[in-house]
Amino acid sequence: MRSSLFLLPALALLAACSSSDTEQQTATTTETMADTANKVAATTPASRPDSVTPRVARTAPAVRPDTASVQNVAAYLAGLPPQAGTPLATLAAQPVWQAFAKDQDKSWAKYRLTHTDPMNRWATTELDSVRQASATVFYPFSGPDFLNVFTMFPTASTYVMFGLEPVGSVPAPATLADPTLLPAVKASLWSVLNFSFFRTNDMAVELKSVHLDGAVPVIMLFAARTGNHLQSVRSVQLDAQGQLHEVSDTTQAPGSKTIPGAELKLQAADGTEKTIYYFSADLSDWKLGTKSAPLSYVRSLGPLTTYVKSATYLMHKSYFSKVRNLVLERSNYLLQDDSGIAMKYFPKTNWQFTYYGTYKRPINLFAKQYQPELTTAYHDSLHHVRPLPFGTGYNWRQTDSNLLLARRRTLISK
Repeated sequence: MRSSLFLLPALALLAACSSSDTEQQTATTTETMADTANKVAATTPASRPDSVTPRVARTAPAVRPDTASVQNVAAYLAGLPPQAGTPLATLAAQPVWQAFAKDQDKSWAKYRLTHTDPMNRWATTELDSVRQASATVFYPFSGPDFLNVFTMFPTASTYVMFGLEPVGSVPAPATLADPTLLPAVKASLWSVLNFSFFRTNDMAVELKSVHLDGAVPVIMLFAARTGNHLQSVRSVQLDAQGQLHEVSDTTQAPGSKTIPGAELKLQAADGTEKTIYYFSADLSDWKLGTKSAPLSYVRSLGPLTTYVKSATYLMHKSYFSKVRNLVLERSNYLLQDDSGIAMKYFPKTNWQFTYYGTYKRPINLFAKQYQPELTTAYHDSLHHVRPLPFGTGYNWRQTDSNLLLARRRTLISK
């Protein structure tokens, strides 16, 4: 990672951009998640270390990954020692991996100091009762960000994540031996380790250049770096009715109403079993109108704790009403930064709020999503705004970050 002086140009350029989208609810003009991701990607960051120049696409090696060794693969990608006596241990003995591992250890040590440790201390106090009641955590607009949701809710048993990124698979041996893999992994993690959020399109370019084909490899890496032992990875999908199925063929037929996904089974450091579900789906009203499986599936999960972070303010907009209403209907607790659900959509008689950190204004790219109501709440002495000892979201500096904890006054039980 780089010093704060190195990061200033990137955020200055990011903040210099402005949004020009309009909120129309027709199929031809409605902005989807992909549209917003492209706008975020259009902002120009400072040069990143070891950035990889995309290569011409080629056919992926026809090698079926050995899912029995998924923990070994996760460790290798994370810069952690693979199991001795395995082929990956041989690769890890090479100087290029040793240098990568040393650099990753340094970056993750700094990230723990500035983010993970303060987040854990804060959440142990502020989210104690929430954690106890959070068997299932729903994380819409997550991308592959298992890192933050696990840090906030390490005692959950199930994490349900939705993003635009393709699902992906366990990297094949030929991919792991590719000499350009390690610089690509390092470059893809640069923004999340420095700014605490992913630049989705940049990450996709870096990973596709070395045949890391979606979210799964990054989730595996985060699982390893958060002290979890990865036990299995399998392909799943939601059928048109929102029922979960294991699949062997992940090919999507044109016009299919199924939603592709992956299931990752973990064992935490304390021995508890955990499951991650990642699904690749656009959650805009337009898309959910033809593919409603995500709504049906999430409704079947029982009472939720929902976590929203760096969500490009999509649920502020009229044409993300379906997923917004889903969160408000099925959540007992909602932890979000200001890019989540706008305050105007909360039925105030149903919710009580605790405010953390500082609310100023969104970065320029999202200036239209400024909430006067939130400013009023943060300056109302009756609300007793509490400190937030770490940075999060697009206003990534600790002094500029905010979180809101919304608790349902009458908890739902089924």
